[in-house]
Amino acid sequence: MLTLKIKDLYKSFGSTEVLKKINLDVEEGSFLVLLGPSGCGKSTLLNIIAGLETIDKGAVLIDDYDVSKVEPKDRNIAMVFQSYALYPSMTVRENMIFGLKQAKTPKDKIEKQLKKVSNFLKVDELLNRKPSQLSGGQRQRTAMGRALVREPRIFLFDEPLSNLDAKLRVEMRHEIKKLYTSLKATMVYVTHDQIEAMSLASKIAVMNEGIIQQLDDPQKIYDNPNNLFVADFIGSPSMNFINGILSKESQSIIFSPNNENNVKLDLSHYNFKKRIEEGQKAVLGLRPEYISNIQSSDNKHSSKISLKPTIIETTGFDKNVTFDFADTEIIGRFTPNSGVELNKVIDVYFDLSQISIFDMQTELRL
Repeated sequence: MLTLKIKDLYKSFGSTEVLKKINLDVEEGSFLVLLGPSGCGKSTLLNIIAGLETIDKGAVLIDDYDVSKVEPKDRNIAMVFQSYALYPSMTVRENMIFGLKQAKTPKDKIEKQLKKVSNFLKVDELLNRKPSQLSGGQRQRTAMGRALVREPRIFLFDEPLSNLDAKLRVEMRHEIKKLYTSLKATMVYVTHDQIEAMSLASKIAVMNEGIIQQLDDPQKIYDNPNNLFVADFIGSPSMNFINGILSKESQSIIFSPNNENNVKLDLSHYNFKKRIEEGQKAVLGLRPEYISNIQSSDNKHSSKISLKPTIIETTGFDKNVTFDFADTEIIGRFTPNSGVELNKVIDVYFDLSQISIFDMQTELRL
């Protein structure tokens, strides 16, 4: 069953088109993350779902009912803001139950909901404090509690962790995951942080320039990006891109990297979605974890290349090693005890079973 449906939605601010033919189906109990860089339109889309922005064309449906012109208070949604949006003169208790009181909810139900939610979020001992007496994490829990007590049809989160420090972001990310696992409610979450998106979402909509570039499961987006933008935006370090030429030899497709005359990569195993032309310019994408100094014994699609490390970055659990190859820099992820040294040539293995190939002109996956 669909909780939320967006049909052919357009939105402009003046002459600037910020959302272009957006179509989304959000199933009941799913966690959809709208992911993209600043200015891609993700927060505008969330505000439209909430009823805080109007639309130019299209429709927003909640439970098959068109709410495009329905007031925010009548949409049965709750929103958690980036800035917490707590009333400074009210206590935690008063902030959390404010919406219920406005809706003239019976007192016994208000107290029941407050007790249940405050215990769940571990703010029951903070109920008499005011926002100025709370830490960033406690303020965010209070903002989440205000949304939870209402038991809305859809929860909306607008970059709720962006104001927190790195350690607290991880803790609150876990809290939100536990919240979702417990409630199995429908949630729509906006972020520019790909780690948040990958760890929280059941579906991710990657956005850029007002367009949904790809909508899929997190792992499918990571493994099979639709285009160069998605491939580059998802992953840290991001995917390596090597420019080259595609050609046909016998029954195989060969990728020849630019200015690497002695390197030819056999792509006969790759499942091309489109017809390949002789001499077609293409981009080979390979994530850092698939470039290493260790060859898998059962990998039939591994290619060995001799390269010289130019930068070595130790992270603790691995080493990010940079090489110059085919007129660009590529990064491999090595084990911490790999023993690589700067400017000393080593054998590096490319796992070609994990590549993505993109057309250089259209930037679409081939």
